[in-house]
Amino acid sequence: MRILLRVAYDGTEYFGYQIQPKGRTIQACLEAAASDLFGCPVHMTGGSRTDSGVHSYGNPVVFDIDTRMRPESIAPALNTRLPDDITVMSSDAVADDFSPHAIPSRKTYEYRIVCARYVYPTEKRYMYHMHIDLDTERMRRAGEYLVGEHDFTSFSSPKAQVTSRVRTVYSLNVSEKTIISDKGDMSLPDGARRYITIRVTGNGFLYNMVRIISGTLIDAGRGRIAPSSVPEILAGKDRRLAGPTVPPQGLFLMGTKFERKQE
Repeated sequence: MRILLRVAYDGTEYFGYQIQPKGRTIQACLEAAASDLFGCPVHMTGGSRTDSGVHSYGNPVVFDIDTRMRPESIAPALNTRLPDDITVMSSDAVADDFSPHAIPSRKTYEYRIVCARYVYPTEKRYMYHMHIDLDTERMRRAGEYLVGEHDFTSFSSPKAQVTSRVRTVYSLNVSEKTIISDKGDMSLPDGARRYITIRVTGNGFLYNMVRIISGTLIDAGRGRIAPSSVPEILAGKDRRLAGPTVPPQGLFLMGTKFERKQE
């Protein structure tokens, strides 16, 4: 039968999802755990090939196995064999032809930023630290131009091996939370701390696309580019026109919603 896993992980110590020769990967750990559980080699296919250092709350992963084990029992059995920074959140049987790449879906990512003089060690692992403040209203206006179907060549790494760079962004939101520290509160550094989240949902994303979108919105938020310049960046189809590829630790795959039933 074909099994669908929803896999969460802290990507800090991994060279991304997909198996590669130069380092430890999420796929390699999952396949090793499944091979130990079932006593045979197991190959898995992930819905998103997250980059080195990127985190996930629910990457869909499928594999085929001949077993009498109940599908829902596979998740806890795998978790006993996985490192603490990888957790299988669920395991379900799906149709034999189910593929996370072939079925239309909506993927949601978040990029998280902290604007503060100093950051906690845990924030360094899961947020992009900026020493300057950002204008979130400018970031929102810039993001509005990216919603819809566009050629995202300017927002894609040249390394992306695809036949088309046209993608649809269904929504893009910029939210913020500001904390003003009380000098009497010893747990908080002095000064304001702003937490900014860029949340984007689309039908698929090119290599580094969300990190480049985030870098471009940050450039808008710090006044380096005008929000109204985004249509020109899109039309130029030139990676050099968009903002930088921001670091991976702030990026989270929040989940994938498939547009047809899995069984």
